Amino acid sequence: MRYFGNKIFKGFSAKKVLAIVLLSSSLLACSSNDDEDPSTKVAELSDLDNAFDVEVLWDRSVGDGVDDYFSRIKPTVAYNKVYSASRMGDVIAFDKDSGKKVWQADLSDINNERSFWDSRVSALVAGGPIAGQNKIFVGTESGKVFALDAETGELVWQAKIKGEVITQPAIDSGILVVNSASGIIKAFDANTGEELWKVEQDVPALTLRGISTPVIASGGVLVGSGKGELSVYILEKGQAGWTTEVGEATGSTELQRVIDVDSAPVVFGDKIYVISARGNLVAIELKSGRILWKRQYSSFRQISVYRNDIYITNTLGHVYALNRINGIERWSNMELTNRSVTGPAVVDRYIVVGDFEGYLHWLDQETGEIVSRHKVDGSGLHSTPTVVDDVLYSQSRDGDLQAIITPKIVSAAQ
Repeated sequence: MRYFGNKIFKGFSAKKVLAIVLLSSSLLACSSNDDEDPSTKVAELSDLDNAFDVEVLWDRSVGDGVDDYFSRIKPTVAYNKVYSASRMGDVIAFDKDSGKKVWQADLSDINNERSFWDSRVSALVAGGPIAGQNKIFVGTESGKVFALDAETGELVWQAKIKGEVITQPAIDSGILVVNSASGIIKAFDANTGEELWKVEQDVPALTLRGISTPVIASGGVLVGSGKGELSVYILEKGQAGWTTEVGEATGSTELQRVIDVDSAPVVFGDKIYVISARGNLVAIELKSGRILWKRQYSSFRQISVYRNDIYITNTLGHVYALNRINGIERWSNMELTNRSVTGPAVVDRYIVVGDFEGYLHWLDQETGEIVSRHKVDGSGLHSTPTVVDDVLYSQSRDGDLQAIITPKIVSAAQ
């Protein structure tokens, strides 16, 4: 099975959903005949003499992973541990250096109520994990939010939010902010689970299967919407601040007018960089919400900002580098077309992206050339790799989690 785009549209009627699924399938399916539409053809990987071979520091399993489901679950690193989760409900902490399992919790039976005779029912984990306040926070498609002790994995508190939690929460100043697919945004006391405030965004009749990860910066909560907007709310009380339009609905059909902002905004200094699924990559002034520049790129993947550059993968899997000051494109790489490429991660002098066949690709930051390749797992990679202290953590759909070191002694020009 091949994964393309990895998004499911959701609407209010089953007929509409079915029609869109069929349309998406017809647009994205690949075939082996000579009449295949070049725009939907999956790029075959060319032979590559690796400029270097990466070192797999350790390799561990995180349950059964996420299988074929849409998911943004990815490892998070904190408290000298690596935390990750499976859709079924396994939350596991590994020692950051050795990969040794420190603890494991089962959210599908967090209260130990399942008998020997009961079948395990999936917890539908889809949001997180994220670390803060010596806790690990995880959300589920059933609208549950769990807080686990970061050292032991024991349940500290759990809460409920209307709608699916299919992206990471955000935490700062002891406040946990959770965004849901229903448009509800809730803030909780991270220590107790007490609800502090709640706001509701309008959700269009037709949106992508995905929501924006909230980002906290300068006392505000930045959240993208299905209407193609970026809004800010005051962290302490939830009052609305400015709202800026990012996506531009230009088509004549509902499908063509889907302009979700699903990628997490990136705050860099006094500016915000955000992209919509159909429309624009935009630089916004943090204080006022004023647009500084915009360029026509479309993506629902995470973007990366490093020094004076922005790195993105668009909806076709093309990788771009742009100057973050003015948005001028520096280079593009189209070798991974329709390979369901993840968002880009920065490692040393390279940009790393994963694909649906489970390969990680190292691109030279200066030229965009693919210089090395490593296969994690044939089940495919579904989320942007996590990078901490130049160690890259990547988790496959089957739950294979690898900690990978990129050699520093090899010049990218070799």
